[in-house]
Amino acid sequence: MTEKISIETFDHLVELAALALSEDEAAYLRRELNHQLDAVNELAAIPLDEDLPLTAHGISYTAATSPAMRKDEWLPGENPEAIIAQVPQTDAGFIIVPDIPHTDLDEPHAA
Repeated sequence: MTEKISIETFDHLVELAALALSEDEAAYLRRELNHQLDAVNELAAIPLDEDLPLTAHGISYTAATSPAMRKDEWLPGENPEAIIAQVPQTDAGFIIVPDIPHTDLDEPHAA
């Protein structure tokens, strides 16, 4: 696949993302995205054996080459009460996060 991101497709994506880009910024970003796409295409072109497992890695990880897994232990913060005291609304030590109202965007807004 050697397809590039066309100006039309790029402009459509910019509109969907509600981005405000100058002509120079848009040209730079499209060029960089196409460079990334080229890199992906180069990787996809590397011939691989059909029996190669999807999880294959260039370096085998054995007990001799891998660090031991650390013990999963809980370490409490030094002063959780001070953190909870700064929160506007709590319940039994848990932080209550207010709902975020849903709003529809009628038109793109410049950031």
